[in-house]
Amino acid sequence: MSERKVRVRFAPSPTGALHIGGVRTALYNYLFARQHGGDMILRIEDTDSHRFVPGAEAYIIESLEWLGIHFDEGVSYGGDYGPYRQSERKHIYKQYVDQLLNDGKAYIAFDTPAELEEKRKEIPNFQYDASTRRMMRNSLTMSKEEVDALIAEGKQYVVRFKIEPNEDVHVNDLIRGEVVINSSILDDKVLYKSADELPTYHLANIVDDHLMEVSHVIRGEEWLPSAPLHVLLYRAFGWEDTMPEFAHLPLLLKPEGNGKLSKRDGDRLGFPVFPLEWRPESGEVSSGYRESGYLPEAVINFLALLGWNPGNDQEVMSMDEMIKLFDIHRCSKSGAKFDYKKGIWFNHQYIQLKPNEEIAELFLPVLKEHGVEAPFEKVVTVVGMMKDRVSFIKELWDVCSFFFVAPAEYDEKTVKKRWKEDSAKCMTELAEVIAGIEDFSIEGQERVVMDWIAEKGYHTGNIMNAFRLTLVGEGKGPHMFDISWVLGKEETLARMKRAVEVLK
Repeated sequence: MSERKVRVRFAPSPTGALHIGGVRTALYNYLFARQHGGDMILRIEDTDSHRFVPGAEAYIIESLEWLGIHFDEGVSYGGDYGPYRQSERKHIYKQYVDQLLNDGKAYIAFDTPAELEEKRKEIPNFQYDASTRRMMRNSLTMSKEEVDALIAEGKQYVVRFKIEPNEDVHVNDLIRGEVVINSSILDDKVLYKSADELPTYHLANIVDDHLMEVSHVIRGEEWLPSAPLHVLLYRAFGWEDTMPEFAHLPLLLKPEGNGKLSKRDGDRLGFPVFPLEWRPESGEVSSGYRESGYLPEAVINFLALLGWNPGNDQEVMSMDEMIKLFDIHRCSKSGAKFDYKKGIWFNHQYIQLKPNEEIAELFLPVLKEHGVEAPFEKVVTVVGMMKDRVSFIKELWDVCSFFFVAPAEYDEKTVKKRWKEDSAKCMTELAEVIAGIEDFSIEGQERVVMDWIAEKGYHTGNIMNAFRLTLVGEGKGPHMFDISWVLGKEETLARMKRAVEVLK
């Protein structure tokens, strides 16, 4: 690790919802920065005006805030290296375009889309490079006067980077080791378009990383092919000494089959691929982890282990533990299968770990939806008894609604199996016994009822199963005396009485 301060950046484009793969990239940047006492920058790469989507930038910021990924500077955070939106940095890029042109490291090209299409038909696998640039309309094949005249006329042009052929470009990658690519396979990339006076991703990226003193670029594997070009651009500007170290993260792969994870996989298999619900103007709503009931800590923990291993068997880790353990060299080179069922498992683990009060708070809106208002202490008690049975907060209603709402009907199957000829008589007797219990604690009830069963010579299973049916309406729930204790004596007796009347 060099002596310079660690500064990383997450630089999404506001072209739609933030994909879960992008979230993982942000997370790895965050863990790396925090571990090295460094800074994390949020930069918005909005130079592609055609693909801009209203609301996307705010969505990205809200998503990362919800997940606990915090920035030190950047869009909506401020800082000394702004502005942090590329569209607001136009004036900065132009001087660097001019520098490359003046140094003969770039050239102006006037080829229209139609002319380029013609060339593609004429030359198989055509790319604009050292072998073809001499047959095109650009400042390398035209006189300065012609070029100036066309610009003065207002003809649209692009600036292309002039790549020298047959040179081995070395990229030192923290995950993949040394990657060597021959410059002959690279094309003369467009760096700037006169049409919107904006640079392309390649130029803006390099200039911003340099000016914002970024020390490490941690990004998805899909950017690996552009790394050699970025190395060459750093060299063209004479910035080799400040070139960041690169780390290209493995892809997130489909849960089944081959290829990278897409929204279609989520739609088909029923899991979200976006952190928050996304409602674009087109109207098609995409599900999000937050609205699907995932806890942010569970999403973070699940994502962290897709492509990185902490070097031990630990799976459940807080953000602080991950920061301590994170090592970029322990990221895998090969893609990570997106095991969405593991995401559900993590959510279950985090529900168990959270204090009952916190889970109860999250459960209150679900109760309200079902028209239930209950004392908070009762909700906390019920959650404590039942949370080990669910993977999502909303599932609590199905497993414990009977604590809040008396059964309106009785499950037929359970009645057939559990309600015997003498059940009504036994339950009437049991109700009298319960009415007389003074210590209505779990232990107090159990002692009295069990003595009564023994004294009468009744079958414990038959009594308890019928008792459960009267309070719950079916054969589910925790220990019987836990249920009656939470319901209280009055409600327990009322439910028993009604069951005896209905079931006879």
